[in-house]
Amino acid sequence: MPNHALGRTPEPDVKTPHTNGRQPGAAGSPADKISDYFACNVFNLRTMKTLLPKETYRQVEEAMQEGKCLSPEAANSVASAMKTWAISKGATHYTHWFQPMTGLTAEKHDSFIDPTGDGGVLESFTGKQLGQAEPDASSFPSGGLRTTFEARGYTAWDPTSPAFIMEMPGGATLCIPTVFVSYTGQSLDKKTPLLRSIEALNRAALDILALFKLDARKVFSTLGAEQEYFLVDRAYHDNRPDLLMAGRTLLGAAPPKGQQLEDHYFGSIKERVFSFMTDAERELYKLGVPIKTRHNEVAPNQFECAPVYEEANVAVDHNQLVMDIFERVAVRHGLAALLHEKPFAGINGSGKHANWSMGTDTGVNLLTPGETPGENLRFLVFLVSVVKAVHDHSRLLRASVASSGNDHRLGANEAPPAIMSVFLGDYLNKVLLDIERGTPPKETDKEWLSVGIDKIPPVLRDNTDRNRTSPFAFTGSKFEFRAVGSSASPAFPVTAINAIVAGQLRQTKKDIDERLKAKKPFKDAVLEVLRRYIKDCKKVCYEGNNYSGDWEKEAAKRGLPNLKTTPEALEGLILKESVALFEGLRIMSREEAHSRYHIELERYAKDIDIEAKLIIELVETRVIPAAASYQKDLAESIKALRDVLPKHPSLRSQEGLLDEVAGHIGSAREGLGRLRKAMAEAEKESDALKKALAYCHVVRLRFSMLRRAADALEGLIPESLWPLPKYHDMLFLI
Repeated sequence: MPNHALGRTPEPDVKTPHTNGRQPGAAGSPADKISDYFACNVFNLRTMKTLLPKETYRQVEEAMQEGKCLSPEAANSVASAMKTWAISKGATHYTHWFQPMTGLTAEKHDSFIDPTGDGGVLESFTGKQLGQAEPDASSFPSGGLRTTFEARGYTAWDPTSPAFIMEMPGGATLCIPTVFVSYTGQSLDKKTPLLRSIEALNRAALDILALFKLDARKVFSTLGAEQEYFLVDRAYHDNRPDLLMAGRTLLGAAPPKGQQLEDHYFGSIKERVFSFMTDAERELYKLGVPIKTRHNEVAPNQFECAPVYEEANVAVDHNQLVMDIFERVAVRHGLAALLHEKPFAGINGSGKHANWSMGTDTGVNLLTPGETPGENLRFLVFLVSVVKAVHDHSRLLRASVASSGNDHRLGANEAPPAIMSVFLGDYLNKVLLDIERGTPPKETDKEWLSVGIDKIPPVLRDNTDRNRTSPFAFTGSKFEFRAVGSSASPAFPVTAINAIVAGQLRQTKKDIDERLKAKKPFKDAVLEVLRRYIKDCKKVCYEGNNYSGDWEKEAAKRGLPNLKTTPEALEGLILKESVALFEGLRIMSREEAHSRYHIELERYAKDIDIEAKLIIELVETRVIPAAASYQKDLAESIKALRDVLPKHPSLRSQEGLLDEVAGHIGSAREGLGRLRKAMAEAEKESDALKKALAYCHVVRLRFSMLRRAADALEGLIPESLWPLPKYHDMLFLI
């Protein structure tokens, strides 16, 4: 691994352009091609097959694919092989790597050493240590599931996601993906409900497939999580307390040039950025993360990467690694990776498009049309069930992506609105309309579209164009959930999708069975169910521009919820139908669902509180002193001019400038008082919902007066006096 200090330079005075002469960080490229080192730091089936006895390997395969438990002997054998492999990779410690309700990952490291009694040590690692650990759980968010004096929590090995080696300049650690539960067995993490939802979807989908006589033993959800992010020079980042602690700029005047020329999108990648991307991808390849695509995004210094699709559980773990590695590797290159949904006002924010589908262990994608009428009927059952699920549980889906950061992005003419709707495309909509009317859909040949250049072969034309404005769009063999925020773990959004689809598939099976019991022919029974579903849920389907104001009006007429802020949206977690769904599928208990509701409400209030304190600090300690210094310079300049040239015509304009600066300082001081008062009132609220609403609708709105004053002063005060890196620095200098 490259030295941690490569690509770093001492942080200069913020007023000095500090990227001049900065060279791309060293990437430390391996000599081998990617396929030679891909997943070299992963204890996957390929590695286990070479290290484990055949019987142990068979048990591990069954544990991973069928959920069977390992025998103690097999667990010890796996642990021994894992230890030997990890030590050969330079690991001295192991950790149970888990995903608490903070939205981040957590780890407690233990060394392999075991004292021998004669002053020496041996490296040891048992099946018991592999399978379970007991980190202190008292300080993680629990939403009332436990009190702080109840500290016991357990991590348990998740064999469906392979262990891996995390390399750092100081050494290497064996990371074992685990679930995290309380002493009473209630989930304290994001992975446990995800695994439960995957199993619920498996059961429900297999029941449907049995109707179609499809030979499959397992159905799983797949995920491809596209990741958008910004890169800024580290020195600029570290001189912006708001970026450092809140992840977004709370002040900053718009630069003359932003993204209006659309010249950054898919543009050539700068050398320094390319070096970062190459280095980060190399680390991810070693961890088995199949990053496939990289490119410039719409906003300046915004970028995106996308992986190949994987089983959802592994894909969620891999996305956590993507965010972690990006932040780590950026430091080596003197950069900062910004994962916040809206780092810069007036500039496109970042999302995490969750491309979701369902597949079988026999290689069938259940959201792909087939070659026979029977396969197409099966496809329509799954497709319509997904649409019906979104229609019936749109508020739960909205709650799954709610956060203070995402509130800035959703509906801001750069991302889907807070209205949950489905895009299917003209062709599929016509098919569903024909089914609803009772007329059989017409069979059409696949259309081929020539690009008009003889030497380029024709390409298969999709049945429909894509709709990048829809929050839940069918894009061919998958649905793209575009409303997920860039900093969020995709675990709960995927859990929610799995849950609502599993619940609907159970109902679909029940409704088809009822018609079959009434002696209806199979095809007629299925079409009758689909016909009713299509009629019931077609109001959630929309083919137009979701960014437009017309859609907001139309959605209101259709009765679709438009929950624009997190406190209102989070209620979707605890609706009667949401809790019943989770409990009925054994994904979460009522207590677990309510705990997440309270955790997210508290998180929202804390986020806004931190931002409020930051903007107060920035205005009081940086903006106003800089403005006062400039005000003093202006006053002295005016006085000197008046003494020498008392009737000079420029006196009036200079006095006007002084009056403008003084006025903005006064507005800033007034804004500080209003914000402090609003914060004090919000803190009096003891109820979590009322406190979150107060921070949302009172405290957060008080930011605007301070920002207007500060941004106006930024446009007046000389560059040499302004105490913060500006937008044009952060967005264009790398």
